[in-house]
Amino acid sequence: MEKFADEATIEVFSGAGGNGCASFRREKYVPMGGPSGGDGGRGGDVVFTIRRNLRTLAHLRYKHTFKAENGHDGESAGRYGHQGADVIIPLPPGSLIRDTQTNEIIRDFTHNMGDFIFLKGGNGGWGNIHFKSSVNQAPRKALQGKPGLSAEIKVELQIIADIGLVGFPNAGKSSLLDRFTNARPKIAAYPFTTKIPNLGVLTIDDKDIIIADIPGLIEGASHGAGLGIRFLKHISRTKAIAFLIDLSDDNYLSAFDILLNELISYSEELSKKKRLLAGTKTDLEETEGRLTELAAKYPNEEVIGISVFSGGGIKELSHAFMRLTEENVSDTEDEEPDTEDETFDDSVFDDDDINNIEEDL
Repeated sequence: MEKFADEATIEVFSGAGGNGCASFRREKYVPMGGPSGGDGGRGGDVVFTIRRNLRTLAHLRYKHTFKAENGHDGESAGRYGHQGADVIIPLPPGSLIRDTQTNEIIRDFTHNMGDFIFLKGGNGGWGNIHFKSSVNQAPRKALQGKPGLSAEIKVELQIIADIGLVGFPNAGKSSLLDRFTNARPKIAAYPFTTKIPNLGVLTIDDKDIIIADIPGLIEGASHGAGLGIRFLKHISRTKAIAFLIDLSDDNYLSAFDILLNELISYSEELSKKKRLLAGTKTDLEETEGRLTELAAKYPNEEVIGISVFSGGGIKELSHAFMRLTEENVSDTEDEEPDTEDETFDDSVFDDDDINNIEEDL
């Protein structure tokens, strides 16, 4: 079975800060050497980064724990400890992370494609070099590093594509993707050949259109029937939807209504996406006249007849995909991506630490 994963639950840990050092200068000809303890290094962060060459969460299937390195302790002679190495977790575009307890979205990487520091490493502790004063020339106080943070999160992948191919099993989605692109999905004359979403790129006039072949839906999919809602979520990120209707099937006139109802049951927003109907297998004799009946039943929908075998209607459909994509570009141009800067407190101590130190001194 092909290695595809679109969900994973992982535990992440940021590094603890290194401890400060309490030491004194012990050098020849310096009989009254002062404090020389260095600060501990800060712990490593938990960082998520987007890798455009990733298409799945399979790399998170077997590794469920990610730990950043702890900061190194400070040393004598004023030497500061090294900062702990970050743990970097790569994700494919379209990923989002949720809190496993509340199911709230922590970060959606649809527009936020930059690195995201999820958990900050613990601050390093002060060495005693900081605590020298006129009343205390030999402080023996040093601070311990702050502990790191931990969290259990759920990572989900929702494929980002321009056009999503939707239809019943064996409607010809994989064959169309194979005709348009070099995706080479598994194709056979039996239902549920496609068990994972497949992506392909259709190039027209130097413009790339990403097409997603969604595994076949059946009636009741929005309630878990068949492959269920596991793959319905991938349609929500597409710019437009192409409903593939098998004209050789006797239920060709009711297929679109059933498919559309399943999508709407999953999300009302799907009914607002640009769409078209593609009647497939027009090269078969029994499909003669059925395309006309399909177009007559849905006069307000764009209906195109195609045959992957003969190539009929393929060029017309490819240009229709281009038009749908261009129409959606104008719809989303005014949307401002969320690009909030991540700001963190980089200080190695806090007010409570200072108050405790002053009391000790």
